[in-house]
Amino acid sequence: MCQKSGRATSPWIEPVVLENETVRLVPLCMEHCEKLMEAAADGRLWELWYTTVPRPEAMAAEIERRLDLRAHGSMLPFTAVDRASGRVVGQTTYMNIDAANRRLEIGSTWYAAGAQRTAVNTACKLLLLTHAFEHLKCIAVEFRTSSKNERSRRAIERLGARLDGILRRHGFHTDGTVRDTVVYSIVASEWPQTRRLLERLQRR
Repeated sequence: MCQKSGRATSPWIEPVVLENETVRLVPLCMEHCEKLMEAAADGRLWELWYTTVPRPEAMAAEIERRLDLRAHGSMLPFTAVDRASGRVVGQTTYMNIDAANRRLEIGSTWYAAGAQRTAVNTACKLLLLTHAFEHLKCIAVEFRTSSKNERSRRAIERLGARLDGILRRHGFHTDGTVRDTVVYSIVASEWPQTRRLLERLQRR
């Protein structure tokens, strides 16, 4: 059972459990640390240069960082649990939360190698987008990734998100190379069509 910690989150967005027949998204807590270390070890995800996944010895510090951001209302991190096996398979996050303008980003997402190319990502995105548009009444949801992360870009485009633009020389990859960040979004008027698309994809 997760222990509550830190200050109250933004009144616009509170910790919540989201679930469907494929996956369960539960608010991140320190008790998930060991299972998240095991998930990250499946594929040694911290060695991927184009994304950022904490090494096992850094997982606790990363959880603390995310919980602090949650306490300040700028992030709501989730742990992803496969419903069939009960196994923790990764993380995903509401981040860059802008309560005043009812916008947020879905990001800082990673999955164990065994959960990649399965229904998990589609199921998670359907849960997160449904909650964002239908409960939080977001006007837009954003996605960002490295311009060189072709797998991530294809996955985002597969959701029906549209390209907003590229933030050139926006930062650095973990190997020190310069990163251009590609920005996508789905706006509220596009959500009904996107939801139908995700529901079809999930049934395949």
